Amino acid sequence: QVQLVESGGGLVQAGDSLRLSCAARGPTFDMYTLGWFRQAPGRGREFLGNVRFDGSPTNVDSLRGRFTISRDNSEKALYLQMNNLQPEDTAVYYCAAGRYVRRETPTRDYDYWGQGTQVTVSS
Repeated sequence: QVQLVESGGGLVQAGDSLRLSCAARGPTFDMYTLGWFRQAPGRGREFLGNVRFDGSPTNVDSLRGRFTISRDNSEKALYLQMNNLQPEDTAVYYCAAGRYVRRETPTRDYDYWGQGTQVTVSS
């Protein structure tokens, strides 16, 4: 079992940067694919990208250049570096872990979720 705790959210202005962290607990952390999602008010959950257990990333084209996902297995952590934030990035950001996330369907099959961290971007 994996427990996930996000941190690093807050209130920022448009153009600012934030780095979110996701701390994981569990004996088999390095066997999981780890991903970031977000959910804005009144909208569905949006996949932001993931890093598989072998380190290979799946990125979202629309966010490439602004959002970067990385993981550190030695620290049991997942990170989301967000640059040039805009008001439309306002959402609750979640990290998730999945043991059997398929490369072909990177948005599915996550078994564990964090509680989320709020990011609010003012204009």
